[in-house]
Amino acid sequence: MHRLFVALRPPLAIRDTLADIMDGVPEARWQDDEQLHLTLRYIGEVDRRTAEDVADALSRIHAPAIEAQLAGVGQFDRKGRTHTLWAGVTPADPLAALHRKIDQALIRFGFTAEERAYLPHITLARMTGAAGTAPEIGHWLEAHAALTSEPFRLEHVILFESHLGQGGARYDSIARWPLF
Repeated sequence: MHRLFVALRPPLAIRDTLADIMDGVPEARWQDDEQLHLTLRYIGEVDRRTAEDVADALSRIHAPAIEAQLAGVGQFDRKGRTHTLWAGVTPADPLAALHRKIDQALIRFGFTAEERAYLPHITLARMTGAAGTAPEIGHWLEAHAALTSEPFRLEHVILFESHLGQGGARYDSIARWPLF
């Protein structure tokens, strides 16, 4: 089985900017450079044939490259505990439009539509155990609330395979297609 997702990869300068703010919360599992991406659609576990069909469907999507910018930070909570720290990405509209195109392409292959509202972001850290209630989270959010960057281009849709391990996930790029 192949655990897949579709994403955009920010350029190195943006990943370096993000790396500079990835500290200050004890026991947070900060992402490494290879893990930094902006998810467009999680697919999940599929067999090889379905993975090939997904790749074929993605190859047919046409959309313009997206001029984006970092825009603040935030958190996702689960059961009253922070489980993810992230950096926002704007503008949301072209990213949401690309997300919808990918979603529609996958629906044709029997995948269910994404039900959650799409929020463009780059995951920076995952929390486990007591880290999800650490007071440093609030300090980190406050310190980086004004995060911004120079505009950058997102020029490729990438199909990733995720491999879970004890040290976190490892992502392999399976295929990529240009946005133009």
